[in-house]
Amino acid sequence: MEKPPLPSDEADTGIGESRSVTELLDLGDPGTSGEAANDRPAWDSKLQYVLAQVGFSVGLGNVWRFPYLCHQNGGGAFMVLYVVLLLLVGVPLFFMELAAGQCIRQGSIGVWKHISPKLVGVGFSSCMVCFFVALYYNVIIAWSLFYLGNSFQSPLPWEHCPINMTPNTTVKECSDSSPTSYFWFRKALDITDSIDESGEFNPIMTGCLLAAWTIVCLAMIKGIKSSAKVMYFSSVFPYVVLFIFLIRGLMLDGALEGIAYMFYPKIEIWGEVQVWRQAATQVFFALGLGYGSVIAYSSYNPYHNNCHRDALMVSCINFMTSVLATLVVFVVLGFRAKTIALNCVTQNLGLLNDMASHGSANHWWPWFNMSDPASVTIPEYREWFRHYGSQVAPNITDCDLDKEMSKGVEGTGLAFIAFTEAMALFPASPFWSTLFFLMLLNLGMSTMFGTMQGILTPLMDNFSLLGRHRTVLTVCSCALGFVIGLLFTQRSGNYFVTMFDDYSATLPLIIVVVFETFAVAWVYGADRFLDDIEIMLKWRPPVIYKYLWKYLCLFAMVGLLLASLLRMAFKRPTYTAWNHTTASETTLEYPGWALVLLATLILAATLPVPVGFLHSWLKNRGTGPDMDPGVELSCQEMRRDSYRKYNNSVDSNLDASTRRAQSEEEEEVGRRPRASFLPLGVDHYRPLPQQEDLEEEEEEDAM
Repeated sequence: MEKPPLPSDEADTGIGESRSVTELLDLGDPGTSGEAANDRPAWDSKLQYVLAQVGFSVGLGNVWRFPYLCHQNGGGAFMVLYVVLLLLVGVPLFFMELAAGQCIRQGSIGVWKHISPKLVGVGFSSCMVCFFVALYYNVIIAWSLFYLGNSFQSPLPWEHCPINMTPNTTVKECSDSSPTSYFWFRKALDITDSIDESGEFNPIMTGCLLAAWTIVCLAMIKGIKSSAKVMYFSSVFPYVVLFIFLIRGLMLDGALEGIAYMFYPKIEIWGEVQVWRQAATQVFFALGLGYGSVIAYSSYNPYHNNCHRDALMVSCINFMTSVLATLVVFVVLGFRAKTIALNCVTQNLGLLNDMASHGSANHWWPWFNMSDPASVTIPEYREWFRHYGSQVAPNITDCDLDKEMSKGVEGTGLAFIAFTEAMALFPASPFWSTLFFLMLLNLGMSTMFGTMQGILTPLMDNFSLLGRHRTVLTVCSCALGFVIGLLFTQRSGNYFVTMFDDYSATLPLIIVVVFETFAVAWVYGADRFLDDIEIMLKWRPPVIYKYLWKYLCLFAMVGLLLASLLRMAFKRPTYTAWNHTTASETTLEYPGWALVLLATLILAATLPVPVGFLHSWLKNRGTGPDMDPGVELSCQEMRRDSYRKYNNSVDSNLDASTRRAQSEEEEEVGRRPRASFLPLGVDHYRPLPQQEDLEEEEEEDAM
């Protein structure tokens, strides 16, 4: 029997989107069946996806953490060590997460539940860590908004110390430190002397935090469809600013000294365990491993997307961004250090001239031209000071450029103190300050989008009620984040940011990645996982990945976990506090209640792993070995099973629509026997049952 023509308007078929007969019946291609089985959002283009992954992995750590580690750990030697660990550990683990998300097409909870129900807690741990990180990360974005708002004035408010009205003197806390330090600790944070002194809320920072969460909520409210549009700007703009700063910085006096200091290798650091730990930790955090965001983003990819190429490309872009940011930082810090050293020379020459005017000069009088201090170079002055420094007054000091360069500033101190101090020396400093904090804002936002995706995607995938109310879930998550984030806007809030940054993510994430690697390499099976990837990519990745996952990556992550545990066991947790009396930073130990809070954060993020295992074991205690839920279907088998469920639901929908159409027809023409043919267009989606019915009728007639 000839099939009726296809309906011209396929939107009325009752399925929700048109699919050809081939798409519905082709069971041979797991990619096709998976798409049919999953009405899942997708990226509009490959560029959109790459920008999202790059935007998430390239964050504030690339700008202020990586340069600091290079600065403290041997410059070029640390970079070589970092590249080795990136290639042997970082790229394989990053590729593993990309492939798992793209193959299973679920968030972190669904992926590890598919690998083994006993490991479902790994996905929940990832969500918890993402939530903790989102809490304090958005506070850093709020700080960037505050500094951005203060950049639209000239001179910049952190260029000079404020003056007391009565008496007419410089504020002591500022004069004893620096204008940038005073503005950061007193004007921006209004910080207390310790974590024990909570203080009242900072109203300006509270408003900035509300603005930051509002931006995140608006960008995430439509899922990847809305956040991906923002990525076109937030992921690209930082690179434009970094190149502008690099070009401008290379024109500054001291830039070459900064670059030389950066690349000068100190090979001896390779023998220090601490340096290896820091390099491995930086690789781990730079790629965003364990958060679940990498898995969430890749789950929206087409099934046959080349995730191996994506892993190599994103890792390479991430490393090159770190090198670019390090160049910019060292160029600017070189300019800052040389400016400070030259000012030191000028000040000391002025003191020497005063001594000469009082007849105090003798045989140690400098041999260079004292009448023109600007012509005296730093090496000339230091050569003179090396010979006669011990014979002059104690207020005549050495002016060491390397010493100024070695004053490493990490994290927020680099961005909000050292860099702002250097930009205040630039001509048109408000312009450069605005560019810099816009860059920080966009770097933070693109990472924040990925972090929130690591929370929302697994929850929507595994809880259908939440999946049906995406907007409500997003708004409620952001509102909850703002309310809890008020902890960081009190005067002692910076100390809690440090606590969350140091302890709420590091140890739990390492534990998560250890279980991820073990699950793929040993529970699911590395060979089996490579089989799935071969079907996805239509070529088999090198077998070296099998051995990297099973041995090197797993042992490296276990070693990093043990090193972190030993460091916590033998070194009491401390934090850096600001003492307003001495106008300097000091290291303090956390009080007892803070240690309890710290331990609670770590336990809250790691407990889902054993709880999930115990729940699965208790739930299936009586299950026989042949029905062991821990032995899961392979990726393509699961996709085919999903297709069958989808096909059955389509058939039931079609049966229901058929019955409704027939009922309506009977009402129109009166009570009479139903037509023996299905309505036009229905057999487009159910050709096989009709064909079988006709063949049975023919066989009955022949008999």
